[in-house]
Amino acid sequence: MQFLLALIVAGPLLGAAAALLPAPPGLKGKSPDQAVLRHGVTVTGVILLAALVLALGFDHDHPSRMQATTDITWIKALDVRIHLGVDGISLPLLLLTALLTFLCALYSYFKPPAGPAAKGFVALLLVLESGTLATFAVLDLVLFFLAFETVLVPMYFLIARWGGAGRQAAAWKFILYTLLGSVVMLLGLLLVGIKAGTFDMVALATDNGRGLTTSVQVIAVLAIGIGLAVKTPMWPLHSWLPDAHTAAPTVGSVLLAGVLLKMGTYGFVRIVLPVAPEGMHTFAPYLAAFAVAGIIYGSLACLALAKPGGKGDLKRLIAYSSVGHMGFVLLGIATMTPTGVNGALFANIAHGLVTGLLFFLVGAVKDRYGTADLDTLAGATGAALYGRAPRLGALLAFAAVASLGLPGLAGFWGEMLALFGAFEPAAGLSRPAFLTFMAIGAFGTLLTAGYLLVVVRRVCMGGPRPAGEAAIADVQGYEFAAWTPLVALTVLAGLWPAVLLGLTDPAVQQLLAGGNQ
Repeated sequence: MQFLLALIVAGPLLGAAAALLPAPPGLKGKSPDQAVLRHGVTVTGVILLAALVLALGFDHDHPSRMQATTDITWIKALDVRIHLGVDGISLPLLLLTALLTFLCALYSYFKPPAGPAAKGFVALLLVLESGTLATFAVLDLVLFFLAFETVLVPMYFLIARWGGAGRQAAAWKFILYTLLGSVVMLLGLLLVGIKAGTFDMVALATDNGRGLTTSVQVIAVLAIGIGLAVKTPMWPLHSWLPDAHTAAPTVGSVLLAGVLLKMGTYGFVRIVLPVAPEGMHTFAPYLAAFAVAGIIYGSLACLALAKPGGKGDLKRLIAYSSVGHMGFVLLGIATMTPTGVNGALFANIAHGLVTGLLFFLVGAVKDRYGTADLDTLAGATGAALYGRAPRLGALLAFAAVASLGLPGLAGFWGEMLALFGAFEPAAGLSRPAFLTFMAIGAFGTLLTAGYLLVVVRRVCMGGPRPAGEAAIADVQGYEFAAWTPLVALTVLAGLWPAVLLGLTDPAVQQLLAGGNQ
């Protein structure tokens, strides 16, 4: 188990280094690009397999206990350690990251992104995977920061080199926003480590803030929270996200929405909640207020983009929808209750599955029509996508209703539990305020349903394809292979939420209790 977790974290880095080397003569295939793309599929496939074996070997009877741990001294003078481990909170995120990266590598093998040589693309994809997996596996504050920052450079280059129109400006906006937030976060992490006398996240969570004064906790939560909120992204620190998604290549958008945004909310749960509970208690109402503001703002922005004549870009619309969906995650965290935090973790996974599928589908539509402009698509499809590519249209409609939180699909449970958590927040938090937040969030679900149904009606629905007009390619074999796991898991999580909640709930209960259970 220890070896498996170390392989999962470090394996993609070794694969990235190998991708930059010349391919062996017997593995070159039809071209060097094909060989390196196949290498990316192989490495990410091995990492996914290792993650599945780790999940099978995980002690599901004790998901609150850190498992597969490694603890090695790294910088003795600062007591920084290479400390790895997984519990019921981090395991689902590791699996989601490994799955989405593999599906992106598989998709890219058959549909390489337009841009420079594939060698750099594959290497960056693998570095991105390693940094993300490390973020969910490390148990040292300094290592967490290093892993958190590792993903910025590969994502910057994926957008700047393989993105579409406006990619340079979008890439710079992405990295400047996140770097500025990270500088503030680093100060908060150092403050906690120095004042507590340790950077070990397990020891800090067990201490539950008893070694930190209230003023230190308040400052630490403010500093760390700003850095995490930028990555989440929380309104009003979200403005980098729509540009980054619109310009990014398809797989870049999938990983940005499906994995990178989860790093911010994971940091709130893993670090802020257990390490500085008094500071979190102070800021919880403000976090909830920003969360519901983001829910409403994201939904209204999507409605404006979806209306006829709005010249809305479908990728941009889904990016704004992420601001709203991640608002529910932040609302659940702000309740500081097991119900709300479990809902936040469930919504994290659901958003990764559903929004990852949506970006895959929108990328396919854009490849076929040469645009993601909603007005153009609504006019170009005529009677609609159903009449030209029925399977593609059906999948887009399925992903849309999953995103709006239809009961029986993954998007429902996380948002519902977050709202339930707001109904009865943690002791000491203002219940009238959180009831107001709950009502605003519930209204946001109606707005979400409104703009997604408008998108389905405009892009998907209509009569059959007019006679004499050429059909477009429907779902291809490689697309079916890349998208089917996301569809299946969206249904499975919706019908059987206990699979995920059974992992997260004991770990959340212990985390909120400071390891006293």
